[in-house]
Amino acid sequence: MAPGACFPVYNIELQIEVAGTRISGSAYHFSDSLNYVREKFEGVYNSDSNSISIQENGIITFKIREDCVPCIKKYALSFHKGGGNVVTEEQLRGTWTGKAADGKTVCDPGTIVLTRFDKSSFKPEFNLPTTLTKRKAELVKEIKVDTGTIRLDFYDNGQIDGDTISVYVNNMPIVSNKMLTTKPVSIDIKIDLKKTVQEVIMVGENLGSIPPNTALMIVYSGDKRYQLYLTADEQKNAMVRFIYEKPAITAATK
Repeated sequence: MAPGACFPVYNIELQIEVAGTRISGSAYHFSDSLNYVREKFEGVYNSDSNSISIQENGIITFKIREDCVPCIKKYALSFHKGGGNVVTEEQLRGTWTGKAADGKTVCDPGTIVLTRFDKSSFKPEFNLPTTLTKRKAELVKEIKVDTGTIRLDFYDNGQIDGDTISVYVNNMPIVSNKMLTTKPVSIDIKIDLKKTVQEVIMVGENLGSIPPNTALMIVYSGDKRYQLYLTADEQKNAMVRFIYEKPAITAATK
């Protein structure tokens, strides 16, 4: 950190939750457990490029001196894992930029190396269930859409056997422990134009009487209709990714 930072020794801890390619959690900027700033963050992990983008969203709570102005950071990181005879170390390395909490002052950018530890300096405050974070999110299909709202209908695929599901959109719970029947479990997804990628994850909360948990999902996007078969069990969840693209402008609509 450049001179004038909040703390003489500046530490950062990220408490990270991952579901699909989405990352969320809490960031602590601190000198010790009594002097800190806590912020929420969101991010995206790209496995193809091994890159991680994280944006802090603002301050949740703090214990700092009055003249301290925290920096809201954006991180561009990559994951590294090194081996040894005794320990295997995991690190996130990269750069950060940011603005002060007043939204005007630009913070001097810097580099950062984060090393994974099992023990936190602060009490972990994880919000996502382990059924979402500890299971692999298997991508079923990627669908491009050009409408502002998508409707999803979930049915039991085949014999009604007591399958129950939960559904998350970008890690936010939308459906919780609903049983699949011949009557649809319906949700509407409003496209956020600032987040043009929407990841829908179906969690199988049980296996029903005929494992695994299977569902028929019908997607309605404007005049388009898609039919997908989703499977979830105790090791994996089913994920569908929607990518918004602006509608093409034709001569008739100009």
